[in-house]
Amino acid sequence: MSSSCCTPDGTCSTGAATSTTAVTVADTTVTAFRVSGMTCGHCESAVTRSVGALEAVASVAVDVANGLVTVTAIGEPDETAIASAVDDAGYELTGRA
Repeated sequence: MSSSCCTPDGTCSTGAATSTTAVTVADTTVTAFRVSGMTCGHCESAVTRSVGALEAVASVAVDVANGLVTVTAIGEPDETAIASAVDDAGYELTGRA
C-alpha cells in the first residue's frame, strides 16, 4: 500500500478538493465497502478518481469519516477490481459494509 498525503495528526498536506461522479443507469447495483486509511478530502478525491475510472462503475460516494466507499456499478460490482483501485489510490478495502 502506498503512503497517504495525510500527516499523523489527520491533516492533509495537499488541500485538494473533493469530487464525485454520477451517472444514471438501469440495472445497477449499489454496494458499500469499508476502506481503511482515509482521513481527508484528498483521500476522498483519490479513491473517487481511482474507483470511478473502472469501466462498470456508474458512481462513487466516499464517506471519509466512517471509512465507507459506496459504489454504484452496472450489474454486479467486480470486488477484485474495486479493491485493486482502492489499493492503487493508497488505501485498503477491508470488506463489504
